[in-house]
Amino acid sequence: MQAIGHLLPFAVALALSAVPILATLFILLSPNRKRSALPFLIGSLVGIFVVAALCTLAAQAVPAARSPRRPDTVIGALEIIIGAALIVLAIFSFRRARKRSNTPIPNWLKSSGSLGPWSSFGLALVLNIRPKALLIAVAAGLTVRADADTLTDAVIALAIYTVIAASTVLVPIIATIAAPERTEPKLVAGRDWMIRNGEAITSIIGVVIGVVIVGMGLGRL
Repeated sequence: MQAIGHLLPFAVALALSAVPILATLFILLSPNRKRSALPFLIGSLVGIFVVAALCTLAAQAVPAARSPRRPDTVIGALEIIIGAALIVLAIFSFRRARKRSNTPIPNWLKSSGSLGPWSSFGLALVLNIRPKALLIAVAAGLTVRADADTLTDAVIALAIYTVIAASTVLVPIIATIAAPERTEPKLVAGRDWMIRNGEAITSIIGVVIGVVIVGMGLGRL
């Protein structure tokens, strides 16, 4: 299905975002992980799907070509704008990361390990309305609007998008539940590496996905 293929880069970019990965690692390395990890995972899955679905519903107001031979001019123009916004946001974030000699950990991230089940669920939902996550969700909604032929195709595409986008939350949580003693050293190493490099890596990925979205937009014109 064309929509699934076009959604894959968006899902991978969202999966590699540093903020939800770090939140997951802090939760898994806390004493509360048995109470909070699964609610955080459920909140991530629900949040990603709901935000993308709402963006898809909103995108229904955007006029699309009635024939495959006609260009999706409006959708293409919006994708170019969104892609450019992602590139600008990523460059700003990268420059900010380069200027800092050390990477401070936000207080809310430090305290994520002390959250209870409902607070963890709510945090996971809120993380999906970050600027980068919202821009990617809007791009995903436009893609589904343009490329999914039926409601069933749209739901399947969004479900696959959700699972891939949440994979970097899902895999560590499932692995830790299955074998906590074996995974803990890897969680510590992963957390320390993400603290040092996560913002820069996320910025580079943001530029790449922004270019991809701009290219998709140009291809629709």
